Amino acid sequence: MSGSINRPACSSGRSGSAALGVIAFSFGVILLYWLSILPPLAWLTAATLLSGWGLARSSSPLTRRLSVFALGLLAGLSWASWQAGDRLSEVLAPGLERERLSVSGYLCDIPSPGSFNSLRFSFCVTQWHNLPTEAVNGARLPELLRLSWYGHGDDSLPAARLRLEVVLKRPHGTLNPAGFRYEDWLFRKGFRATGSVRDVRSDPTVECFLHCQYRSLHLSLNSWVTERFGDARHFPLISSLLIGHRGHMEPNHWDVLKATGTIHLLAISGLHLGLVALGTGFLCRRLLLALPARRVSDGATRRIVFASVVICCLIYALAAGFTVPTRRALIMVIAGGWLILLSRQTPVWQSFLAALAAVLVLDPFAPLDQGFWLSFAAVAVLIAAFSARLSGTGWVTGLLLAQIAVFGGLWPILESLGQSQPLLGLVANVMAIPWVSLVVMPMLVTGGLATAIFPGAAQLFVTVLDLVLGMLWQFLVWVGGWQAPTIDASLPELAGWALLTVAIVFAPFAAFRLIGGLLAVLWLMYPEPMAAQNPYVAEPEVRIWDVGQGLSVLVRHQREVFVYDTGPAVPGVFSAVESTLLPNLKAEGIRRIDTLVISHADNDHAGGVSELARKIGIGRVIAGETEPLGEQIPDLTASPCKRSVQTLGGLVVEYWQGEGVTEGNDASCVVRIQHPDSGIEWLLPGDITDRMEAQYLAYRSGGEGLPDPSTRVLVAPHHGSKTSSSGAWVGALKPDWVIYTAGYRHRYGHPHPRVTGRYAEVGAAALNTACSGSVLMTIADNQLALKEMRDNAPFWIGGPGLTRDQCKIP
Repeated sequence: MSGSINRPACSSGRSGSAALGVIAFSFGVILLYWLSILPPLAWLTAATLLSGWGLARSSSPLTRRLSVFALGLLAGLSWASWQAGDRLSEVLAPGLERERLSVSGYLCDIPSPGSFNSLRFSFCVTQWHNLPTEAVNGARLPELLRLSWYGHGDDSLPAARLRLEVVLKRPHGTLNPAGFRYEDWLFRKGFRATGSVRDVRSDPTVECFLHCQYRSLHLSLNSWVTERFGDARHFPLISSLLIGHRGHMEPNHWDVLKATGTIHLLAISGLHLGLVALGTGFLCRRLLLALPARRVSDGATRRIVFASVVICCLIYALAAGFTVPTRRALIMVIAGGWLILLSRQTPVWQSFLAALAAVLVLDPFAPLDQGFWLSFAAVAVLIAAFSARLSGTGWVTGLLLAQIAVFGGLWPILESLGQSQPLLGLVANVMAIPWVSLVVMPMLVTGGLATAIFPGAAQLFVTVLDLVLGMLWQFLVWVGGWQAPTIDASLPELAGWALLTVAIVFAPFAAFRLIGGLLAVLWLMYPEPMAAQNPYVAEPEVRIWDVGQGLSVLVRHQREVFVYDTGPAVPGVFSAVESTLLPNLKAEGIRRIDTLVISHADNDHAGGVSELARKIGIGRVIAGETEPLGEQIPDLTASPCKRSVQTLGGLVVEYWQGEGVTEGNDASCVVRIQHPDSGIEWLLPGDITDRMEAQYLAYRSGGEGLPDPSTRVLVAPHHGSKTSSSGAWVGALKPDWVIYTAGYRHRYGHPHPRVTGRYAEVGAAALNTACSGSVLMTIADNQLALKEMRDNAPFWIGGPGLTRDQCKIP
């Protein structure tokens, strides 16, 4: 009798311990990516073994649970650390950078057109040729490269297996507190070097094993899809949904998808594999039910359906490139199918945890993906939403509830990831998701299979697919044209939307939903006090952002904000405003720029200024070249840079522009910012050359302007070019700090060694944003405090032996 009572209790205890261990393991994997130092694997292994010994010796339930949690946490941390350390062990020796190298290997993805008429692709290296032994020094060379073949955007590569002549760089990107980090993306994808291709030829001697053969098949599938469906008007959408290749998408496609919050529709993920699973399960079950009675038992039917679902989803995932989102979705489909089709008496949350653990075991780098957080959060929200309701819902009600739940539930996560939530997304997805689910995907799969069997059917399906995709696209374009705001939430707004979501979706009774909904709406209608004001900053802050080969500086004191230059931009390719300025201004809570100074009209100083003016309020604009700027921001009047002085909080700002020049580098607006209490000064000279430097020195020697400072920080003119920073300039200013704003191993070669030598001779401490990342300067007790972003960078960016650790100013 006692045995029959204790057995379920023991089973429940084991199940609870397993769930606790899975949660702890997941926490351990995720924890790694919050660290700035990679923990030594030997220490983690010893701690894991010690926790295992503690678990074996524990007797009380509490100590056992603590031991399980500690063991799971350390196991997850150890697993992720091992994988991260292995990836970081692939290093391109500094001596091999910018050298012409020869490599053999095979294509790891489908090449796609890139910027500057290039062909971009991933390359799996199987052999490095003719490397000097002293340059390699026993290092493990990169196995995966990200390459661009410039001037060949419309060409195709001669084969899947190739021998290439390449010029490479170590992983590097801009480093700022917020915004997109290219180095994060490279590390997550496994690229340990990037570069350009100088020569290409086929190399059939490359050994082609399983991964190589799969990539070759996927390239062949892409060629087949292009041949059969390439004439379709909406071929970029067909290619994205059928084989996961989005290389044909153009900027206008992404603009519409971003405006309507529907980018997820083109990332082969849970929605698409779920539809394949539902379709396969339905057809398989109908076929089995058509067999004579009792020919197949109910249990066998479920197993056959489950196997069919897994096989078909795996085939579709492989056809779609087996990307990270696709693999993650496949795991979740298998977990869901195991729960539903095999009638496992397991709580749905345990299946959710099992899928989470499986994803982190197979891909411990997953937490670096925003999609990881969004996909699991979306599933968790849907589980909570529908399990909280006491009665079933119709399909229309269910669709609306799902959209509201996901929209409201993912909003805080999107905010924490620095993304805005377009309000149009709620409307667009309510219509687009059913259309893609019930019309587009069935038609695509049917068309693909029918064309494979009957090649002549391609023309018919091209017409049909253009029709159904055209209707979808016209709807998205129409919705995207609405003048609806995005949601840039403050904490009270987040709380209000969270309350509204909980009230409408999760409350089990109608009265609760009504009362909660009214309270949430009233909360959202209540105006936030001083919403348009910037946060108060007691002490002055000057931040020089890392924008690559360009310049952008933020100055703050009290509630006033001053921005000098907006960095570089290449239309349709890159914008420092989009990737750096706007995310960092948002992270700082800045809602308005009081003064924007554009030193001159060069693209590396004035890039993206029109976008900045659209996205944030600007008080006044001062420019060294007003006419070109007026064309970019017609709604704002740019004032010329005249010799004058203004205040910025407790700071004094002096403007100066040379005489006789109205355009080009020498037209740069020179700004001098001084803190009177401490005597600390920042000098921002733009791109002036040595000729204009002489004018400025003459102006200062005449006793005009602000008094001489006690501490001077100088941003090197023209990024440290040899045409600036003359001996007279350096000798007269004698800065305490000089900061170069140059790109890493940029083709211009800034800063020039002759220039850096001059500043070193006068004792100036030097920094380069290419090495330091963004530089923050504050004043504490009337002393300058300076912080480099690389000092707080994660281990895969600032770790020993990596690019920034070994980065040197020439």
